[in-house]
Amino acid sequence: MTRILVTGGTGSFGHAAVERFLSRTDVEQVIVFSRDEKKQHDMRNAFRDNTKLTFVVGDIRERDVLWHHFRGIDVVFHAAALKQVPTGEFFPWEMVKTNILGSHNIADVAENVGVGRVIFLSTDKAVHPVNAMGMSKALAEKTMTAFSRIARNTVFSAVRYGNVAASRGSVIPLFVECIKAGKSLPITVPYMTRFLLSLDDAVDLVELAVDKGEQGNIFIKKSPAATIQDLATAIKELFGSSEPITTVGIREGEKIHEILAHNLEVMNSEDLGGYYRVRTDRTFDYQKYFEEGGTDLPEKEHYASNTTQQLTVPEVKEFLLTLPYIQEELRLRA
Repeated sequence: MTRILVTGGTGSFGHAAVERFLSRTDVEQVIVFSRDEKKQHDMRNAFRDNTKLTFVVGDIRERDVLWHHFRGIDVVFHAAALKQVPTGEFFPWEMVKTNILGSHNIADVAENVGVGRVIFLSTDKAVHPVNAMGMSKALAEKTMTAFSRIARNTVFSAVRYGNVAASRGSVIPLFVECIKAGKSLPITVPYMTRFLLSLDDAVDLVELAVDKGEQGNIFIKKSPAATIQDLATAIKELFGSSEPITTVGIREGEKIHEILAHNLEVMNSEDLGGYYRVRTDRTFDYQKYFEEGGTDLPEKEHYASNTTQQLTVPEVKEFLLTLPYIQEELRLRA
């Protein structure tokens, strides 16, 4: 029987993951570790005091707290992070303390107490980072790979994905709320592209990392994308809205296109069909390059939201209709 702990487990991913794992007969216990007692209270009520579900109030910045609660755990899903780009631009040191030092605490304690697997949840913003949040998540990834090189007790791997569709604080709920309030839908620039990934897709990805993860692997799901203009148009059509779409410009720290794997990673990855497995088992032995020389490698492009499959407005609408959030909002509007 498996005991699972989810850091930051009260977020959108946490809810979906907990629901999935509680339904599995081979899971003995799921522990939600987070610092927000109000969200824990709401989540406890939502799951009706399921006896397999336990809540722990704690902060990943506090290493000593992790020592106590990681003992006897088989799998840790590390989802706790500060994720808002504007927050990082004004308070970068807070990003350092949570996303980098907190991740180091997770890895160090897990290896020392013998956790079987740790899956780090990362983001497209960690690739060619242009903001403090992305930089901190990139170093969290590097922390994971560094521990994977020396680990004896724990298998460390990671998953990397873009914003989850309709998750808390994402653009889809913003557009829906604008329609409900009779306001225009604000977009950055019409040609900006974003991956479209559901919460179920995100949970599938971490389960793949559990089943197939080896030391230092980073798993990336191949996902379609759409322009922000087409996404807004699709939501307007689904809700029968006549509200205008207005361009407000790009905020500091935002990218035009999301990148899930840069070209060097693509060259060093294994294609698993619907996924990439990026291997990070590189060494510091550069001497052979001086003695033997290298070989010409075929040029690869980044795996990005403008190089993947681009959905049309009808296809975006089809995707949106699979999301429970959209289904519920349409039901309330009917």
